[in-house]
Amino acid sequence: MDRTKELTKLYYTIGEVSDMFGVSKSLIRYWESEFSVLKPHKNSKGDRRFTKQNIEQLDLIYYLVKEKGFTLDGAKKEIRAKKSAILKRRKVVESLEEIRSGLVSLRDQLT
Repeated sequence: MDRTKELTKLYYTIGEVSDMFGVSKSLIRYWESEFSVLKPHKNSKGDRRFTKQNIEQLDLIYYLVKEKGFTLDGAKKEIRAKKSAILKRRKVVESLEEIRSGLVSLRDQLT
């Protein structure tokens, strides 16, 4: 699922981001400490403000760790080695899932 399509705001709070992914805030903070690519902005109070780019990075981490079953070290290596290939493959899979959903909906309307 592409969570970045419906993003309209400039910044999102950690609570909003944790709701998007269905994970705890502490897991997002932990991933931030583990993955150097994930660096959200912080305001003067220290509150994290996630941009669309941060959410795309988090989406990639979530995909590798939660959906594909990578360990954190494995996900780090995969991101370093094949980031562009992973992103392209995810876009293709997401497009195919949307097409399939549309076809199933069309089939259901015809029956």
